[in-house]
Amino acid sequence: MKTPGEIAQLAQMACIWDVCSSKPGNVSREQDFCDATMSDFLLSAIAIGSALDKAEALRVGEIILQAVDATHRMVSSNTNLGIILLLAPLVKSCQCARSLGEVREKLHTVLQELSVEDAVFAYKAIRMAKPGGMGRVETADIAAQPSITLLQAMQLARERDSIAREYSSDFEISFEIGYPALQAALARGAEFSRAVVQCYLTILSRVPDTLIFRKKDGETAQGVSCRAAAALDRGGVFSPEGESAIKDLDRSLRDPGHTLNPGTTADLTTAVVFLVLLDRYWRFGPGIAGSGLTRIVT
Repeated sequence: MKTPGEIAQLAQMACIWDVCSSKPGNVSREQDFCDATMSDFLLSAIAIGSALDKAEALRVGEIILQAVDATHRMVSSNTNLGIILLLAPLVKSCQCARSLGEVREKLHTVLQELSVEDAVFAYKAIRMAKPGGMGRVETADIAAQPSITLLQAMQLARERDSIAREYSSDFEISFEIGYPALQAALARGAEFSRAVVQCYLTILSRVPDTLIFRKKDGETAQGVSCRAAAALDRGGVFSPEGESAIKDLDRSLRDPGHTLNPGTTADLTTAVVFLVLLDRYWRFGPGIAGSGLTRIVT
């Protein structure tokens, strides 16, 4: 069993590992956006630590709001709203858990117990972050004061947002698609950051990115998923042909307005990295989340 501070640090490390991995279409060590840089993402990882450290005592909505507010004070762009929405219930579910199975069992309870108050806090955080492509909806619009629980709001949004789908399915994508993909890539001997890319491509190939869907349309999002699947079919990070396809995909996703940025997939990947770090910390102890992690396989 890990202390709240240790769990929070693993979540921060997940954010760092994710942005340090060269995922197609995202900010990375090689590529910045005009309004968001790798430094912004690293500062954001630092910013959320205090809120996550207090997860045991706070409501999920409070964690979200405090983490977004801390980020807002440190960087000028929305770097991590989706990450915070995913990590808040996950980190809270880790308290007193001793395995990922226990985390998911507790996660179900945490999500079911989300309240209208959690929705009020989360809506305020979302308005503060000002994410792109939100649009307007008739029921539980983000601009209005919520009168339903945060889980109910997420259930209404699950068809247009994969993070909402996670809340509605006990994080099915993270646990059942992303986690096995990252573990499998590590088991094949991939260096950790490349394994993260393989995981990202796997999620993207199976779950069309809903940020692209909202900014463009469903056909475009599905087309990006097909290109991710093609890169995996050519070997992904494990072959020269796959690496070439990944570079081609990256170039095709870098439009000036970032409308093809698979940002939701990146958020989901961060949640998966956190789960893997947590699992390996339980199994192998401290030290595995830094450079030593690259040498540990299942």
